[in-house]
Amino acid sequence: MSQPLAYLDDLFLESEEARPLRILAEYLEPLRRFKAQNIQDTVVFFGSARIRSRADAQQALQQLTPATGEGAEMFARGAKAVAWSRYYEEARELARLLTGWTRALDAPHHRFVVTSGGGPGIMEAANRGASEAGGKTIGLNIRLPFEQGANPFITDGLHFEFHYFFMRKFWFAYLAKALVVFPGGFGTLDELFEILTLMQTEKLAKQIQVILYGSEYWDQILKFEPLEDWGAIASVDLGLMQRADSPVQAFELLKEHLTLHHLTPSTAQEMKAPGIAKTR
Repeated sequence: MSQPLAYLDDLFLESEEARPLRILAEYLEPLRRFKAQNIQDTVVFFGSARIRSRADAQQALQQLTPATGEGAEMFARGAKAVAWSRYYEEARELARLLTGWTRALDAPHHRFVVTSGGGPGIMEAANRGASEAGGKTIGLNIRLPFEQGANPFITDGLHFEFHYFFMRKFWFAYLAKALVVFPGGFGTLDELFEILTLMQTEKLAKQIQVILYGSEYWDQILKFEPLEDWGAIASVDLGLMQRADSPVQAFELLKEHLTLHHLTPSTAQEMKAPGIAKTR
């Protein structure tokens, strides 16, 4: 039996020595598909994979009964899931509003395409809303030993599977013109702070907007003022984020930012550029 060519040798490609090739593949393969699909830039939705749709949360609660002890705790969690489901429905509506607006733009490329991590929860809601509006929508999924199969609302050809978290993060940042951060856990916070650090250190050669969605949640979780009081950040850094508490409010903030910084005559040349926006 003849020896396969090195680039067709699965044993070699999965080896430690071939790690640089796998990393490069997670840059070049998405790049090829984004160009083929005529994608210029994105708006990224972050948020918890554990937030369910209202219908699913209500159905799960109906299967529980108030009780004492452990049963009462389960019922309380189910009721909380129903309350939390508002964020699923509002992410879905915001993605629908944004996609409806972007589809009407007179642009040679697909602009501000709704993008998520590709999984369930807020990610599914964002892809679902964009799909319902008839637009393209991207899912940057990560292979994990638990959780996170891809949701069914991602556009054909724009479902990506990553092994390396840092390459997935690269694609979140590289095309993004705005981020909407819904309530979430460690993963959401990690992604938020990654972008804030790039913005603060001016490693993004473009105007990018960060919207924290859901003041009731974020006011409890994130208190940035002590960082300024201690001198850990500058007062101007607090202006890197905006807050929104309804799909319409978030949409108006996005539309204002995207129009001013990415659709004005000064950015007309950017609209003519092929697919990928520049970064530093």
